[in-house]
Amino acid sequence: MKEKVEEILREIEAFTATTREQVEEYRVKWLSRKGKISLLFDEFKTVAPDLKKEMGQKLNELKNKAQAKLDELKQKFEQADVADEAHEPDLSLPAEPIALGTRHPISIVRRQITEIFGRIGFTVADGPEIEDDWHNFTALNFPENHPARDMQDTFFIDEQNKIALRTHTSSVQVRVMESTQPPIRMIFPGRVYRNEAISARAHCFFHQVEGLYVDEQVSFADLKQTLLYFAKEMFGEKSQIRLRPSYFPFTEPSAEMDISCSICEGKGCAVCKHSGWVEIMGCGMVDPAVLENCKIDPRKYTGFAFGMGIERIAQLKYRVNDLRLYSENDIRFLNQFKSAL
Repeated sequence: MKEKVEEILREIEAFTATTREQVEEYRVKWLSRKGKISLLFDEFKTVAPDLKKEMGQKLNELKNKAQAKLDELKQKFEQADVADEAHEPDLSLPAEPIALGTRHPISIVRRQITEIFGRIGFTVADGPEIEDDWHNFTALNFPENHPARDMQDTFFIDEQNKIALRTHTSSVQVRVMESTQPPIRMIFPGRVYRNEAISARAHCFFHQVEGLYVDEQVSFADLKQTLLYFAKEMFGEKSQIRLRPSYFPFTEPSAEMDISCSICEGKGCAVCKHSGWVEIMGCGMVDPAVLENCKIDPRKYTGFAFGMGIERIAQLKYRVNDLRLYSENDIRFLNQFKSAL
């Protein structure tokens, strides 16, 4: 036992600590209830009676030295804390670097769309995301029980009073036409909501940019040239467009617009399903009934409207095939767009 005491004493005297964790490990190893010194005191009960006095003195000496070492180590770190608190900061040192964030890809594409149409005289208008039935449906030629209402599944906030989250930014077009006399040349970016199952290709909310031009003698040719200009500015000078007949309640005639695939340059690939064309928006001439609903004389004025999904444009520009990525806020995904600022 004497040899054990001397060996432990040598270890204690040689011990040093550079962290508080090491000090705590020292206490647990030697001075805790299950530490090695406590075990020696338990073993002391088996020492021969004639050796008890000598070994008792040695054990007490060991415990006192171990405790003194622990107190010395604790005092060392306490003094270091006081020194740190009293230390005056050097204001001439460079600041800690701050990691810069990045714009969201939806914000980047929205800004690009806004700038492109701004160069040809379109201004931006905004409106509420919670809408009544008149602005979201009826004024846009969606009468009660009309089959066209089934085209959009709606989140109703107050179903009795038909208050809902807007299903398109066309509601802002109605508000503008009600309060503004032609000429009107505006775009309407914003978030819209549809009651759909969330998947890689669909989401319960997404972003649109719609456009409206109402004036005297506005023609379908004006619409086509406006959209061709947009396609070339957004996707490159080689871009071509085609318009296919379609149906929307608030435009007549109506069309779907395709652009030549910017990835394969119209030769055919997986993105364009080997057709060379990609659909990006709907458009058409504003239905005279919509103009009448907004107190605009359809005998004097005509207009065109169009609407596109910002996620769809972003998908073509950045080849992002999963809509859920835009709303998950995964920093690994968002950091890829720093170069697009």
